[in-house]
Amino acid sequence: MAQPLILVTGSTDGIGKATATELAAGGAEVILHGKNEKKARRVQRELEEKTGAGRPDLVIADFSRQDQIRGMAADLASRYSRLDVLVNDAGIYQKARHVTMDGIEMTFAVNYLGPFLLTNLLLPLLLKGHGARIVTVASSAHFDVDRIDWDNLPQERRYDPWGAYSLSKFADVTFTYTLARNLEGTGVTANCLHPGVVNTKLSRSAAPGISTITSEEGAQTPVFLARSPDVAGVSGRYFDERRPVRSSDLSYDRTIQQRLWRIAEDLTGISGKQPGAKPA
Repeated sequence: MAQPLILVTGSTDGIGKATATELAAGGAEVILHGKNEKKARRVQRELEEKTGAGRPDLVIADFSRQDQIRGMAADLASRYSRLDVLVNDAGIYQKARHVTMDGIEMTFAVNYLGPFLLTNLLLPLLLKGHGARIVTVASSAHFDVDRIDWDNLPQERRYDPWGAYSLSKFADVTFTYTLARNLEGTGVTANCLHPGVVNTKLSRSAAPGISTITSEEGAQTPVFLARSPDVAGVSGRYFDERRPVRSSDLSYDRTIQQRLWRIAEDLTGISGKQPGAKPA
């Protein structure tokens, strides 16, 4: 069988970079993703030297811009006939409220709408993969969401950095559950995870001074979900320290799951374009 083809988003820093490095060292054909091409090229060379696995491929896109995500997906579709694993790792933490070029609050756009859009655009490739897997890096921060203020979802009336981040990661968990149901019977699985509190730029910004683990330690669960035979066929689960655990009670609310999915469809304009998937 050919080497598994794996795309890791946000792989020029932190958990994503460590995940891509370990996957490449383990024999996978890795596609890196970054926002800054100069930095991404440097990481590309670094991984080639460190893993001895050849130079990984590279795609560039700013996840705050849906046109660039679409361009990235089209680029991948033009060059590859399948995708075996998609690791959604790209994410941000914003201390102040910013709005994207698409007019959407930045944290929600990058952390939730970005992976939602990319995953749906890449479904045709994933459906052709070898037991393809979708792995989304969420966070235990989602437990801090005990209710959703639907009227303030774009964080327009008031902006709370941790609240916006927690909500985006909560949405990633619900996205995974809905996606897993939609993909039943296709052979494609979808799971999400808490990587631990990793010493990255994001965690230093969100929670300075908190006890952290290394990026390499934080990559263990994403790598496990991407490659381990132990989770072949497992779908719709939330993992912590390589074990399936229960996410927040609220995250299992089907009404909330479906409403967040519909919001993402509306904001990305991809409603009804999920090949091989059942309606949410």
